[in-house]
Amino acid sequence: MFKDIRIILIFNVILLDIIGIGIIFPIIPDLLSEVGIGKNASAALWGGLLSSSYAFMQFAFSPTIGTLSDIFGRRPILLLASLLLALDYLVMGFAETIWILFIGRIIGGLAGGTIATGTAYLADISSAKEKKKNFAIIGAAFGLGFILGPVIGGLMGEISIRAPFFLSALLSLLNFFLCLFLLPETLGFRTKK
Repeated sequence: MFKDIRIILIFNVILLDIIGIGIIFPIIPDLLSEVGIGKNASAALWGGLLSSSYAFMQFAFSPTIGTLSDIFGRRPILLLASLLLALDYLVMGFAETIWILFIGRIIGGLAGGTIATGTAYLADISSAKEKKKNFAIIGAAFGLGFILGPVIGGLMGEISIRAPFFLSALLSLLNFFLCLFLLPETLGFRTKK
């Protein structure tokens, strides 16, 4: 299915972005309890706001990040986003207050808005007849990410409430280094296709 390492790397970038949306769902009650939000009606409100902040930031900033990738190149934006996601997950893993959790989710959502950049990267490297197949990979990453996010959050949450974040930080750093060494720039002024 994946004949090109670049497609695998872009798949991983988008997959990690989408996993970030759902990884917090299964652990939110215990996480809120750890940062001092009791199990009452306000916990539901805080949990909902915390859960939706990542996805909202992705939605709001994806066009801006896509534009920045047109200006500065796809590769630098994808590398920076992978580092910021790793930082976000570390912040979330060590957060002691609800406000630090929000800061982490907002940073993560900003960095997770790389779907437009990943899509542009695939468009850059795809011939006309490969575009449909390669864009279907984005749909597969979405579907798999929405499944894996809560699964990873739930399974790792059994070990520790903070374990899903540390695993995600590790995966984001791994993705950063893979992209650093294996993902070339695609814009014409940077490299030739």
